Amino acid sequence: MRILCSNDDGILAKGLSVLERAAAPLGEVWTVAPDREQSATSHSLTLHHPLRPVQLGARRWQIDGTPTDCVMLAIEALMPARPDFVLSGINHGPNMGEDVLYSGTVAAAMEGLALGVPSIAVSFAGRVLHGADDLLEDQVEVLATILKHLTSLPDLPPDTLLNVNLPRCAPSEVKGVRLTRLGQRVFSDSLTAMKDPWGRQIYWIGGGTVEWSGSEDADFQAVRDGYVSITPLHLDLTHRARLEDTERWWRPL
Repeated sequence: MRILCSNDDGILAKGLSVLERAAAPLGEVWTVAPDREQSATSHSLTLHHPLRPVQLGARRWQIDGTPTDCVMLAIEALMPARPDFVLSGINHGPNMGEDVLYSGTVAAAMEGLALGVPSIAVSFAGRVLHGADDLLEDQVEVLATILKHLTSLPDLPPDTLLNVNLPRCAPSEVKGVRLTRLGQRVFSDSLTAMKDPWGRQIYWIGGGTVEWSGSEDADFQAVRDGYVSITPLHLDLTHRARLEDTERWWRPL
């Protein structure tokens, strides 16, 4: 089996190293990742300057672009043959609910799926810069078990990527795995206003507090309860229920 690993935290990220080690038993691992952090770049492509791949090893490359760039270049230019799976992560922080719309980690998996390759995004629900480094390092064994199972499924749904979130706890404390749906989050105070050195108004996006809501089978609830959350996602954003309910809201022009 040929595996492509990528991420949005950059080629030097600890989470990527953990993912590579977890994927190693599956077969031949290739890594193509951004040369710097690309968090929250979503599914963006680099269109205004050429991309410059730099080879770091036999099957390891860094790209001066986004996670989507990395997966596209890997599959269409750098790898000798198409991978059997794209694995993206491990993200330094969770990707649940509306996070998936912003996440470069999920976008890399989405690009794999768009190019016809089964894909899995993996995130760790502990903030690595906030004391969770050792817990992230310990995820190799539990993630290896999950990846072995997911990549061996005989009937993985087509046009579907799997969004995996690992709870912030030791592997021995993980209670199991739950199939989940996306929860909903509300950010408060996520804009910080300040002045630059010349007195001009600037804003930082980030920080603040998050409140979650959703059903009992939501992703955030599973992670909060100490379970690994696996949420199936797909590219089609069509609201099918509303198409079937047009008599209630649509009037022909």
